[in-house]
Amino acid sequence: MLGTWILALCLLSAAEGTEICFDRLGCFSDSVPWSGTIERPIQKLPWSPEKINARFLLYTRENPQNYQEISAVDSSLSYSNFKTSRLTRFIVHGFIDSGEENWLADMCQRMLTVEDVNCICIDWSSGSRCQYTQASNNVRVVGAEIAYFVNTLVDNFGYSPANVHIIGHSLGAHVAGEAGKRHPGIGRITGLDPAQPYFQGTPIEVRLDTTDAAFVDVIHTDTAPTIPYLGFGMSPAIGHLDFYPNGGVEMPGCGKNAISQIVDLDGIWEGSRDFVACNHLRSYKYYSDSIIYPDGFLGYSCNSYDAFESGFCFPCPEEGCPNMGHYADKFKGKFNNFPREFPLLPTPFWRYKVTVTLSGNKSVTGYVNIALYGSNGNTRQYQIFKGTLKPDNTHTGYIDAEVNLGTVTKVKFLWNNNVINPTLPEIGASTIVVQYRFCASNTVREDVLLTLTAC
Repeated sequence: MLGTWILALCLLSAAEGTEICFDRLGCFSDSVPWSGTIERPIQKLPWSPEKINARFLLYTRENPQNYQEISAVDSSLSYSNFKTSRLTRFIVHGFIDSGEENWLADMCQRMLTVEDVNCICIDWSSGSRCQYTQASNNVRVVGAEIAYFVNTLVDNFGYSPANVHIIGHSLGAHVAGEAGKRHPGIGRITGLDPAQPYFQGTPIEVRLDTTDAAFVDVIHTDTAPTIPYLGFGMSPAIGHLDFYPNGGVEMPGCGKNAISQIVDLDGIWEGSRDFVACNHLRSYKYYSDSIIYPDGFLGYSCNSYDAFESGFCFPCPEEGCPNMGHYADKFKGKFNNFPREFPLLPTPFWRYKVTVTLSGNKSVTGYVNIALYGSNGNTRQYQIFKGTLKPDNTHTGYIDAEVNLGTVTKVKFLWNNNVINPTLPEIGASTIVVQYRFCASNTVREDVLLTLTAC
């Protein structure tokens, strides 16, 4: 009971709040909903712009390897390689990270191989390398700095905010949301596993939301509860399109540590970033890979990952399936109800549905394997069915190919019962149907190489 009264008194104190103002960026309060709530019990104001020292590091095709540091408060922007004829993509890191980390520069460099853009990495490491509770409040000043930068582009160069795309990881996703709130009209925001602690369950003023840009897409890779499972990413769908690779909880190769009772948010990351936050970091790795796989990472609209794995959400609906990551905006406006959740495979696989109708002279116990051949490559053998093989029975399986086969030209059918059978049973396939995305192939007899028209 005493603890309840103490919490109530703390929340009441925080609800009263104080305010701090900065010349260029405006005022910030620590009252509700910024503190004084169950989700944000600790009362803190953001640091000053000078202390956070947000830096803007520009990469273009003229300088893909070495950034130019630019600013909205001096003439450096006018003398840089920034061009108003290009789209501008900002990349914002999260807690503990830095704008000069390799992954941000690598992402810019990948972009510049496929498109001519202004790619700007935001370094706010002076405001992120502190207690998590403080960094989660510093987010607001960094977002205001980006909004001020965009406002300068609009006022001084006639630049349209619709040509701005902000990509934010973890706390950086909420930085992007703050920027969108302060400068309406931003074209796109991509949230890469938006940070869960101090943001999940809060009103939209605090966190990333669909109202922050014309199009908001989100990749969820670490959605388990922070306590006790050390999940750092938000689980609810908060964008126009929300993608959940591998269900959004556990990524391949990321086993969780048994340290399941850590409750100090400010102590979790120190010295254990890559170990504890493996799932959390995968979101930006998937986005970076998506840049060079324009037709990979296909998302299927589905109620759950289990349903997706069982094949209930295949093939794609009439409007098609969006690609997670860089090219998700090709599906902007194609869905009327938001948010839309899309489970998908956690690597750039291309899913094919294979339906085999067996033929033969008798039943045997064994397995059926299928391999697909296409204009861009071929798959290994995949087991479609194992058990009793009966003539005229139909079996369905899924092939998740590691390459986009292009136009599928033939199908290889194999069966085996792993024993010597003196009755010499014969098993074949009377028909094989292959579906890719949403288009069914023609069905053919077993003695013809299967020819398809890809969707």
